[in-house]
Amino acid sequence: MSMAKRKFFGEIAALLDKMVMVVTMDGKKYSGTLAGIDPETLSLCLSEAKDDKGTYLHRVFLNGSTIAQIFTVEKPFDLKSLSERLDKVFPTMVRLYEDKGFIWVMDKVKVTEKGVVEGAGPAAERVQKVYDLFVKEAGSK
Repeated sequence: MSMAKRKFFGEIAALLDKMVMVVTMDGKKYSGTLAGIDPETLSLCLSEAKDDKGTYLHRVFLNGSTIAQIFTVEKPFDLKSLSERLDKVFPTMVRLYEDKGFIWVMDKVKVTEKGVVEGAGPAAERVQKVYDLFVKEAGSK
């Protein structure tokens, strides 16, 4: 698989569990949480969705060939800025894996847009504190 194709699928995968709006080829609009996607056909599933008339739809499955556009509704989490902030606290011990959606700190603490997801002890607690402050500051802007 080419680098561009991998990056494209990485971008789509980053939208999982996020609010999106989908416009079909015939102009219908659906908004909801992206619950699943087939990378081969770009078919997708939206949960807790609404159509353009405001009708609630528990699940919507859209065939990739009918999709014209996909828009993100949420502002993306700035993982790069968080990694830069963590690098100030843990110099040279922070590795950003933006395409995979996580940061490794000291090769033992994994942090995502949800906070520390792997690791324990004082280092993980410190990473979580930096994360909490980062999120608080981002929310107040």
